[in-house]
Amino acid sequence: MSETNPAAAGAENTAPHRYTAAMAADIEARWQDFWDADGTYEAPNPSGDLAGDPALVARPKRYVMDMFPYPSGVGLHVGHPLGFIATDVYARHQRMTGHNVLHTLGFDAFGLPAEQHAVATGTHPRVSTEAAMENMKRQLRRLGLGHDKRRAISTIDPEFYRWTQWIFVQIFNSWYDPAAGKARPIETLVAQFERGQRHTPDGRPWSALGDAERADVLGEYRLAYASDAPVNWCPGLGTVLANEEVTADGRSERGNYPVFKKKLRQWNMRITAYADRLIDDLDALDWPEAIKLQQRNWIGRSEGARVDFPVGGAGDAITVFTTRQDTLFGATYMVLAPEHDLVDKIVPAAWPADTHDVWTGGHATPADAVDAYRKQAASKSDVERQAEAKDKTGVFTGAFATNPVSGDQVPVFIADYVLMGYGTGAIMAVPAHDSRDFAFARAFELPMRCVVEPTDGRSTDPAEWDDAFASYDAVLVNSTGTDIALDGLGVVEAKARITAWLADRGIGEGTVNYRLRDWLFSRQRYWGEPFPIVYDEEGTAHALPESMLPLELPEVDDYSPRTFDADDADTEPETPLSRNEDWVDVELDLGDGRGVRRYRRETNTMPNWAGSCWYMLRYLDPTNTAQAVDPAVEQYWMGPREGMPNGGVDLYVGGAEHAVLHLLYSRMWIKVLFDLGHVSASEPFHKLYNQGMIQAFVHRDKRGIAVPAAEVEERDGAYYFEGEKVSRLLGKMGKSLKNAVTPDEISAEYGTDTLRLYEMAMGPLDVSRPWDTRAVVGQYRLLQRLWRNVVDEATGEVTVVDSEADEETLRALHKAIDGVTQDLDALRFNTAVAKITELNNHLTKAAAPVARSVAERLVLLVAPFAPHIAEELWHRLGHTDTVVHQDFPVADPAYVVDETVTCVVQVKGKVKARLDVSPSVSDADLEALALAQPGVVAALGGAGIRKVIVRAPKLVNIVPA
Repeated sequence: MSETNPAAAGAENTAPHRYTAAMAADIEARWQDFWDADGTYEAPNPSGDLAGDPALVARPKRYVMDMFPYPSGVGLHVGHPLGFIATDVYARHQRMTGHNVLHTLGFDAFGLPAEQHAVATGTHPRVSTEAAMENMKRQLRRLGLGHDKRRAISTIDPEFYRWTQWIFVQIFNSWYDPAAGKARPIETLVAQFERGQRHTPDGRPWSALGDAERADVLGEYRLAYASDAPVNWCPGLGTVLANEEVTADGRSERGNYPVFKKKLRQWNMRITAYADRLIDDLDALDWPEAIKLQQRNWIGRSEGARVDFPVGGAGDAITVFTTRQDTLFGATYMVLAPEHDLVDKIVPAAWPADTHDVWTGGHATPADAVDAYRKQAASKSDVERQAEAKDKTGVFTGAFATNPVSGDQVPVFIADYVLMGYGTGAIMAVPAHDSRDFAFARAFELPMRCVVEPTDGRSTDPAEWDDAFASYDAVLVNSTGTDIALDGLGVVEAKARITAWLADRGIGEGTVNYRLRDWLFSRQRYWGEPFPIVYDEEGTAHALPESMLPLELPEVDDYSPRTFDADDADTEPETPLSRNEDWVDVELDLGDGRGVRRYRRETNTMPNWAGSCWYMLRYLDPTNTAQAVDPAVEQYWMGPREGMPNGGVDLYVGGAEHAVLHLLYSRMWIKVLFDLGHVSASEPFHKLYNQGMIQAFVHRDKRGIAVPAAEVEERDGAYYFEGEKVSRLLGKMGKSLKNAVTPDEISAEYGTDTLRLYEMAMGPLDVSRPWDTRAVVGQYRLLQRLWRNVVDEATGEVTVVDSEADEETLRALHKAIDGVTQDLDALRFNTAVAKITELNNHLTKAAAPVARSVAERLVLLVAPFAPHIAEELWHRLGHTDTVVHQDFPVADPAYVVDETVTCVVQVKGKVKARLDVSPSVSDADLEALALAQPGVVAALGGAGIRKVIVRAPKLVNIVPA
């Protein structure tokens, strides 16, 4: 840091009681110790803490949360605490306005970074993670955050993940009942099978099924289920990834390794069952519209029809979902995703007669062609596969399907532009009316049939077209069969008619489709929550009873999953837990009446999202050993109430990067718990606010390597490091970019209150802004002026007087109170700081000492932002109780309204006079005053007046005749 910094300037020239960095450090440490010892920030619960105290129970409450931080080994830089400080300022203001405030913080401590560190160093992930947590706790404490430390949690604590496992068991033992529109215990589904209300897949009675068969049937309904399905396999990491963890270019978010589609048996969450509720309930949430839109788009609800195309000779059918069922007569070929289950069943041994050469890809048999194409497609990301500009590739399967309306035999291809992740993984291709299908048909010399009459002047022969014709405002043509005719109908009417026709014949129905896929929930990792699942000798999964939870992570010799050549898709996962055979193979009595039996434990672990799906509940009741949360406690803090029909956290602040992953997953878990009666809230977070990012300049040398930003010199508008010119670009702040500034550095040089004020004053909370260490001094000087307005720097005596302030000062005070109150309620922290600064400057410029009543209310205004200096000044002003729980000042309306306002008087649009008038002046009085002004009289020059427009109290516009 600069030696000329006023915070570190020559101590010999500093008055003995001046507010300096050293004094700030002393003040901050003392009051942090006091708050901890006093339990100042402990939020009472409705049972226990609040029992027998009706006044406390009656207080309004606020539950304020930050997004779960991960305990990074390098600790915090000044960008990390932005949201934490903001929620702390808001929470402090809410306490001072009479609310019972719950504000706490914990650590999302499972995950890949700690495991990678363990692999590299041999240090157990728990050791490195706990060390990182202790460092971050120290840094967070130094920030003066008003967290209820009794409620702090960590996802790696077995007493926390015991309940994560318990929730997984609740989800595993549940199914989504469409008739009830909610999750229900799996026993209710079994009862339906037993009573014959619901039929088994092959029609046999439930009693005729064996245990393994019953388990397979129930697995098709459970909200948590294991299945063999296409997954994102990352050989370089040795694990599978959720769709959301794969970048747009088909690489892993962590490590940037290639990701391949591969079929593996994995645990999934049936989040698709909640698709409609996840969309519909967004309407009642106070979230940024951009985040709501991202969730709606990710879920991707669309209405259309399911259509079955018979294929092969074994009664199989290719089921497609289409939003343009009206164009069914124009379907001239079909395309399956390369991973589709039917592909292997329908591929014949040899090419059919007259197969076009371009369809075969040059392969001798359909099986060879399909196998080669699948390998090619597996190396591409979903984005690459669907890119509009890419050449269309594919291969004929050798099979034909039957178009159900025309009876035509249409060839079945596989192509990478069709994904298993959308619809059914199969499409009916209508090349005349879809651009991608058109390009594919041209490339593979496939027929086209126009079934929607062009309205742009072209003919009805697609052979003459350069591209498909797509329209929702046209009539159907060439769409008449033996028992249905669509010709002449508009698109909407044709859709309705064909959908009814399909349903009558049992070959389709109107349906809704979703882009959302079930949530892949397995990871081939060590450092994660173990699944509370064991498998019997038949391979059937059983949930552990609650008495066996938590199932703790065992010790292993090697923390690393087996990784492979990053480009080798033909590999299989090998998990670290599988290496501890004494833990994997066990004999247990699950309490199901079967006695002790041999089982094998699940060796995957849960993803790092598991703990953050429900942590907002555990903050409420972190020491409860009987329940995840006491229902009365949850109802008090998160239950539905006026304006919040779904309940949830009152304010949740975090980064917009979690728009889909964490927020969508958490919403699903809470809805399941709500359906099962465990919680009263059906949404986790009512109000969401996305803070921006604190950025910093990145300097790079001619090699493109980042150089230490603190050692870069600026000369004549250019930047130099060790004499060499370097580039400068605004970007993220981080250790690897050598531009990180730690809060410890700023606190040591200026004090923590200065850091807090600066971060809040930098700009609107939801906007990214550049860090500038040189600008921090402005907030430091504000605090020094505040100190001088109350304390004599030479003697340390309080200088306030007990006389009343003058009217000008009272107006400045109450305007500041009014403005700061409104700004804090709206999270406009930067403008609130500006108003406090304006008031403090007014007091600094006044010749007379500050009135005690003004000084005290100024200290209370400052308290949410700079709590340490506020606490110190509050006590120096003679108070013995903490400033934290004082009433926030209330503005006197009489002083908020300006005594006079300036009215502009215009003649023919030009200003001719300015009047100082009362804010309550009437239109008539203001008009009379304006017309009497000499400048107005001169401008009119004796002319008559056609119109006078009065906008009291600020404008009079005179229009001459």
